[in-house]
Amino acid sequence: MPAEKPAGGKPPAVIGERELVIGFRLIGVRDTVITDERSASRDFQKVFESGMHSLILASRKIQNVLPENLRKAAEQSIDPLVVFLPTPGAGEEPESVASLTKRVLGVSLDRLASP
Repeated sequence: MPAEKPAGGKPPAVIGERELVIGFRLIGVRDTVITDERSASRDFQKVFESGMHSLILASRKIQNVLPENLRKAAEQSIDPLVVFLPTPGAGEEPESVASLTKRVLGVSLDRLASP
């Protein structure tokens, strides 16, 4: 079953190592890019600046090789929203929902929970 387009009409994209990308292809994400450390920055920039995606899921390894200005732009972007994911089997600690919410939306879940 193909993945549905989000309400905004722009499909998600996934960029990263083969292990990450194939999993998303299997659930129907069509816009995927398998990349490596040598071409990751160029491939990410192309997808990020294309304007064709509302959500970009990228591996954390890509985040680590991006030039600082592109990394900051991606981390602060909301259109497209960029989420960096741990690579399967890499033993990386996944980002918590609270941390992701704070980084992307600027909202602290701790403050919302306090009376």
